[in-house]
Amino acid sequence: MADEPIDATVADDRPAEQPAMSRRERARAATVDEIKNTALQLMREQGTTDFRFSDIARHMGMTAPALYRYFADRDELLTQLIVDAFADLGAAVAEERDRLPKDDPGGRFFAVAQAYRRWALGESQRFALILGMPVPGYAAPDEGSVTEAARGAMIELKSLFFDAIELGVLREPRFRDAPDPVCRFTAGRDDPMQPDDAPALSAETFQAMLHCWTALHGFTSLEAYGHLDWLPADAREGIFETNMRVVADAAGLPPPANAANSA
Repeated sequence: MADEPIDATVADDRPAEQPAMSRRERARAATVDEIKNTALQLMREQGTTDFRFSDIARHMGMTAPALYRYFADRDELLTQLIVDAFADLGAAVAEERDRLPKDDPGGRFFAVAQAYRRWALGESQRFALILGMPVPGYAAPDEGSVTEAARGAMIELKSLFFDAIELGVLREPRFRDAPDPVCRFTAGRDDPMQPDDAPALSAETFQAMLHCWTALHGFTSLEAYGHLDWLPADAREGIFETNMRVVADAAGLPPPANAANSA
């Protein structure tokens, strides 16, 4: 039997095989990973997001000048750590969100909130690096990898509102008095975190969405930095859940499909 002709359109859709890394490339990639992991280890040990190249070199048994073969300076290393952290946070949030169907935006909001909080508590130094106080002397690039990484992570939260709009289940927010500056901002479509193909949000809904974000981030930050340690863990859990229920309801999101799991 003659071989059947290969459908070119099918063949073209197959992912192209990546060329194998050379031994030198593998060694370089391993060293880059070790540098990043050492920097994170120092942050955890010192309780700060700041570090010096000389400290990393000493821990790795290298000279400080040798690190410049891999990163131009400390800021380039910090930029890569920030991009990695935003990517990991976004992935953790998206994974939990996608465990629930798209037609349950209320349930997905609670899943996103819990994933955000869980990641922050488990990665407190990386959380501080991307969403805490700025690292002294570091200025993130105005555009590029950091901006895109932050945008991608924040869109995971905003997508819940877009889904609710598409499904026709997003109610009017309880608080509808949006200040004039917020109205002007939304009218101008100047939001850098807005996906290009996303529906326009009213000023009231945009404001309500920010209320959700600030409530989520504010509680999580207080807990991650130990300011709520005077409360038992189960009490913190309960207050977090009711806090998220309050802001989700006020924002007009529907209750979770399985409300018993978030009560």
